[in-house]
Amino acid sequence: MVEETKILLITDEENNRREFETVLEFLGENVVSASSIDWHVRASEAAEKPSNFSLALIGDCSKSVVADLLCDLHRWEGGLPFILVGQVDLPEYFDADVSSRITATLGKKLSYQPLLDALHKAKIFHEHYNRLRDFDGVKDFNMFRSLVGNSEAIHRVRHMMGQVANTEVSVLITGESGTGKEVVARNLHLNSARADKPFVPINCGAIPRELLESELFGHEKGAFTGAISSRAGRFELAEGGTLFLDEIGDMPLNMQVKLLRVLQERSFERVGGVKTLQTNVRILAATHKDLEAMIELGNFRQDLYYRINVFPIEMPSLRERADDIPLLLNELITIMEAEKRGSVRFNSGAISSLCRHPWLGNVRELANLVERMAILYPHGIVGVSDLPKKFRHLSDQEIAQVTSDAATGNTVVNFTGNPAPKADTLLPLNGLDLKEYLANLEKDLISQALDDSAGVVARAADRLNIRRTTLVEKMRKYSLQKKQDDETAQELDSEVEGNDKGNDEGTVASS
Repeated sequence: MVEETKILLITDEENNRREFETVLEFLGENVVSASSIDWHVRASEAAEKPSNFSLALIGDCSKSVVADLLCDLHRWEGGLPFILVGQVDLPEYFDADVSSRITATLGKKLSYQPLLDALHKAKIFHEHYNRLRDFDGVKDFNMFRSLVGNSEAIHRVRHMMGQVANTEVSVLITGESGTGKEVVARNLHLNSARADKPFVPINCGAIPRELLESELFGHEKGAFTGAISSRAGRFELAEGGTLFLDEIGDMPLNMQVKLLRVLQERSFERVGGVKTLQTNVRILAATHKDLEAMIELGNFRQDLYYRINVFPIEMPSLRERADDIPLLLNELITIMEAEKRGSVRFNSGAISSLCRHPWLGNVRELANLVERMAILYPHGIVGVSDLPKKFRHLSDQEIAQVTSDAATGNTVVNFTGNPAPKADTLLPLNGLDLKEYLANLEKDLISQALDDSAGVVARAADRLNIRRTTLVEKMRKYSLQKKQDDETAQELDSEVEGNDKGNDEGTVASS
């Protein structure tokens, strides 16, 4: 954002106020603190306009005060999100519009990660609200975060989306299959004035031609064989919202004529019906085909093309933005872990090889590969030799060089194994549990060292540059203890107990 935003901290308990201030300032936030009585004066003194505050964090205030305080804050600044600390019982019929501004509720005892998550969510709400309210077509639109990447091509797409998102014009999204055309459509809807209304997608190529009309416009009972009851179509379901016509290039010509009429007259009839229904939807369309070439061949209507192609957005292929592959891997792995579908990491050699792949299936093909590797190497580190053959694009000499760089520490490896270009691009969008990640990494490396050493603990400890007793402790911690005879186990127990457990310098990661 152009202007630095502030956090309005309101609490009537002075000690808590100081604690909150300390925590928020430690996190780098600009805090303006006040009580429930003088907050308006303090806020007016600290900022030129209410929108300079990104959120209000409300601490210990009496229950009778909080409801009135929230309403007063909402009247003062309609886009101000609220974070409540502690249990707050609001009236049963409390204003729904004000309630919608409560983006998070925290316990009295603040925890680091929940607090960070709450702050992030509130700031996103605030940015979104202001973007819709103060749209000027020039801002840097950071709201489209699900379009992962830092390449020039993806920045250009974000900028175009920012220009058109809050308008009512039709948008035609073109690009190869798997480039994320539906992701763009959903983002345009979520960042428009219709965001609280339905987003209804329909794949024009996946529905039989004879059923497409019924799917779009609905039908009345008895309109055709099998129509045992009346049914609303996609236009009715999307009323007030957005209708996304995916693969519109596959729509038959007779349906193109009927769609054009609806777009021109804003009305339609159900199949078998006589009642004219009015429609208020925004049309977003997408296709991987060359519609202009189809027009020349007579397979697509030119008048419909001009109606839907008011604002074109072309999605770049993945091979055109190969520099985004590390960030895409980060995001795909983060999503997979959040959905409890496993995890995997890629070393720098594998990343380099993937950046050279042509990716005919684009991001969809990349997601497919990540899931396959997570099944084959659960919580493991994938190297070039572990990739399917068609994804190996490094020569033996290049593989040897990457391996050498990693061994000498010349290659910084991020959470997917990628040579890190910038520190601020490594963390997944949804964050990660650093302690859990480091523990998993430590466990994986210990397992690899034991496998490479045929289960000989002393040799594995040498490979990891740690003491044998330290390794034995960590093996027990991660349930990696190898089967040993009783004598050896007793000897190790004795040795572990007799050594100073504080001398753990050189361990792989903090336990």
